Amino acid sequence: MLKKLRWHLETALFLAISWSVSILPNGIALSVGRSLGRAAFLLLSRRRRVVIENLRASLPFLTRQPGWGGGSAEEIARGVFENLGCCVVEVCKIYQGRGKDLIEKVEFRGIENYEKAYAKGKGVAFITAHSGNWELLAIAFGVRKHEISVVARRQDNPYLNAMIERIRKRYGNGILYKEGALRAMFSAFRKQEIVGLLIDQAVTPVNGVLIDFLGRPAWTIQMPAQVARKIGTPLVPAFIHREGDKSIITIHPEYQVSSASDPEVAAAEDAKGLTHYIEEYVIQHPTQWYWVHNRWKRAPAAHPLPADGGAP
Repeated sequence: MLKKLRWHLETALFLAISWSVSILPNGIALSVGRSLGRAAFLLLSRRRRVVIENLRASLPFLTRQPGWGGGSAEEIARGVFENLGCCVVEVCKIYQGRGKDLIEKVEFRGIENYEKAYAKGKGVAFITAHSGNWELLAIAFGVRKHEISVVARRQDNPYLNAMIERIRKRYGNGILYKEGALRAMFSAFRKQEIVGLLIDQAVTPVNGVLIDFLGRPAWTIQMPAQVARKIGTPLVPAFIHREGDKSIITIHPEYQVSSASDPEVAAAEDAKGLTHYIEEYVIQHPTQWYWVHNRWKRAPAAHPLPADGGAP
């Protein structure tokens, strides 16, 4: 009984806050979002610590990469929280039906890569990450290009989950929940549908392969390439990033899966190949990746760098 009451209160609070934010003009809303992010950086000490620790551990790799122009771990962490604050207010506006301008301002780059992959008639698996405003990526594509389903975790609050599901469907998005997602994906691809997969979270060793990500070993999902190899669905990396007051969706050419005959070698090559797109994104937009989660949990320690600071 108390749990149900808490769920109802949480849902009511979300609706009240999201409505209040949604009525603000876009420019003011983004300023509010950045302010919320700065406040969260100061108040959420545990999350702030995770972000800074992740950044500090990754900077030895990042600072050696061509094109890196980031700053200190603390400076980037502040930007991470500001970006998340902007994402929150944008999602509030979209969920309240006031995000038309946000959706229409999204710019697509490389849409011909999607069209070429879709023409194969085997559906498309968009490979992406928790970067930029990933919710806006799915919604903008669903509204302006083609309906898309996204593999997602079910919310603990069933009332909030049902509400979010209704909103996403209103924008042409479906949801494939992680439990039973593989079967649903096969069904979707056979019907030439589009599925979005976020591949940047840690998985268990039984479901993943161990590769280096941002200079440290990380357990990485191998399922997308296995699906592509089994039924021929094209894997198309696609990411969204923020430029000023609008977002850009960049769609890369189809990823070519490994031709290695050894399944373990192929799994490692594909996991590394797909993850490389995320590494490149982080190098270019370090404040817009979701450093908040522990991407490297359950993995062994990083390889030590040689004394000259070169690549391990």
